[in-house]
Amino acid sequence: MPPPTLPPLREELSLHAGPTAPDGAPTWTLRDPVRNSFFRIDWPAFEIMARWTAGSPASIQREVQAETALRIDEHDIEELADFLAANQLLRPTSRLDSARLSRLATSKQRSWAEWLLHHYLFIRVPLLRPDRFLDRTVALTGWLYSKTFAWVTIAVLLAGLFLVHQQWDSFRTTLVDTFTVQGAVYYALALSLVKTIHEFGHAYTAKRMGCRVPTMGIALLVLWPVLYTDVNEAWTLSRRRDRLSVGAAGMIAELTVAAWATAAWGILPDGPARQMAFVLAALTWISSLAVNCSPFMRFDGYFLLMDAVNMPNLHGRCFAMARWWLRERLFGLGEEPPEPCTPARRRLLIAFAFAVWAYRLVLFLGIAALVYHFFVKVVGIGLFCVEIGWFVVMPIVHELQQWRIRRQPILRGNRVRWTAAVIALLALATIVPWHSRIAAPAMLKADGNTGIYVPAGARLVEQAVREGQTVTAGQTLFVFDSPDEAAQRSMIDSRINTLRYESQSVFYDAAFREQASVIRDQLATALTERASLDTETARLVVTAALSGTVVDVAPALHPGDWISPKERLATIRGDTGPVIDTYVNESDLGRISIGDTANFYADAADRPAVPCSVQFIDRGASLLLADPELASSYGGPIAVRGRKTGLVPDGALYRVRLVPQDRTIPRVQLRGVVRIAGQSQSLLARTARSIAGVVVRESGL
Repeated sequence: MPPPTLPPLREELSLHAGPTAPDGAPTWTLRDPVRNSFFRIDWPAFEIMARWTAGSPASIQREVQAETALRIDEHDIEELADFLAANQLLRPTSRLDSARLSRLATSKQRSWAEWLLHHYLFIRVPLLRPDRFLDRTVALTGWLYSKTFAWVTIAVLLAGLFLVHQQWDSFRTTLVDTFTVQGAVYYALALSLVKTIHEFGHAYTAKRMGCRVPTMGIALLVLWPVLYTDVNEAWTLSRRRDRLSVGAAGMIAELTVAAWATAAWGILPDGPARQMAFVLAALTWISSLAVNCSPFMRFDGYFLLMDAVNMPNLHGRCFAMARWWLRERLFGLGEEPPEPCTPARRRLLIAFAFAVWAYRLVLFLGIAALVYHFFVKVVGIGLFCVEIGWFVVMPIVHELQQWRIRRQPILRGNRVRWTAAVIALLALATIVPWHSRIAAPAMLKADGNTGIYVPAGARLVEQAVREGQTVTAGQTLFVFDSPDEAAQRSMIDSRINTLRYESQSVFYDAAFREQASVIRDQLATALTERASLDTETARLVVTAALSGTVVDVAPALHPGDWISPKERLATIRGDTGPVIDTYVNESDLGRISIGDTANFYADAADRPAVPCSVQFIDRGASLLLADPELASSYGGPIAVRGRKTGLVPDGALYRVRLVPQDRTIPRVQLRGVVRIAGQSQSLLARTARSIAGVVVRESGL
């Protein structure tokens, strides 16, 4: 029987010298010009392919071992043949080869829904073949690569940073002012411009290195169009420095724009040009440092890191190493690592793989949350399901399939028992309802107690009460003033007087008569501003909200002192017994019943726990927070939004009132935490309840 004959290599393939491998061996880059694909091969693969025309694996083995120091077997040659066939690098010579290629093409066909599902984050649309244009214009960009321009740019950058430091308050204020719809449009336009410069940086640098740039086009980055350039031919460059130059060219181009834009913002007068310089500077700094430098996605930072550590397909190799490590820790299979490397390098690869998985999960879930909150909620929920399915469920399914393939050695091992026990314990911890304590922020106070605060930062004019004094509702307690409001009042009054004079002059002055409607509108606006200012000034006279006794008066208050709105001035204690008000999340409300026992723990460490029980539960969520001491704006744990009507909790919180078992405890006002012994609930049930709540809320059922 004649020996098996290997199918021939495709004639258009080419080999290029590659970088030296970590062990010192040479490597080569195999280029497929039809698909513009590149493959890194090692010394044994090169020697085998150099003798591919020998025809059979046995002949190639004899020639390699006779002419080199390598020792290979026919299995190595068959593995290489399988690799070349899988990547369509062999010329089909039989019906079996044609059928194999047909099956491969059929397996890669996807429906439009599957394609969109896999590519909605980054879609490439090739438009141009720019190689000839770049050949004609590359000479015009020589000055951009000169040392003189580099040193001038560094000097401009230092000057720009100095100017930003000198005008930091203005820079920060401008940044806040651009967080508008108009600012978002400016940033979007600047993003397209900067990305165009970024890609031309890659293209011209690759062209200067002698590479071909086959395509340029539009890439939809989260559905926003930006330019992209194919510079994959840089992999054929043998010098690492040249490859790194092509990979870093885009970021260097962006940082150059950032340097000049920063300096321009520092010296330009206020106006559209300065605003545009600021947008370019802010965007390019963030785009280059926060996005492009990240090695966790397939952006410039990833390719630079991959070339710097000389590890092509870094993500895939890290993932394979992490999966191997996971199987060894769970089952102790004793399998060889996917590739040989030092223990320190192996630990770095495993840690990097887990970091990439965590980063991508957070990133894509963040995109789904952004779409959910600011665009279409149904699309956001769909994206959330896609991310969970693609980045959590699918990898787990694929790994379970590998476990199924290895089920015989897994079941024979001893470690599988420990792994099964740990998984069972985790499952029990998820299913068994052990979580019973409900913790929530709370306030101990007399029934009707209220804290006294100044509504805004102001200066104390008069303190009309003292410790222990009995007051009635509406009685004046403190009087404050604000020099800023006084100055504003003076300016508004002056403007009102001027506008009233102009309004009265319309009857005998033609110049004022032509502006009569404008004057009336300005006068109405000024009167509205003064009325609003009168309301704010009236709030600086702090009165008692209820009748009771004044306690806990802040010490060392003197007229002329500036008081913060977070500083409690005093407390009015009602005449009834003490109560505890707590605010419970909607998800925990169903686990609480009237009569449940609880303990109140004050923030003050020297206070003992206060046993209490649930007296009643509000039927509706709290529209306003009745205890401002618990609000985040006053240093409390509950996030709130300030409205004219009061403090509005960010989430759905329900007020629960508890009564201390000891009714003789001192009636002081204390902030703390209450822990209620509610109905037990498992983590699985809690998660399912939260998901069901979101679905019901958003579907309107």
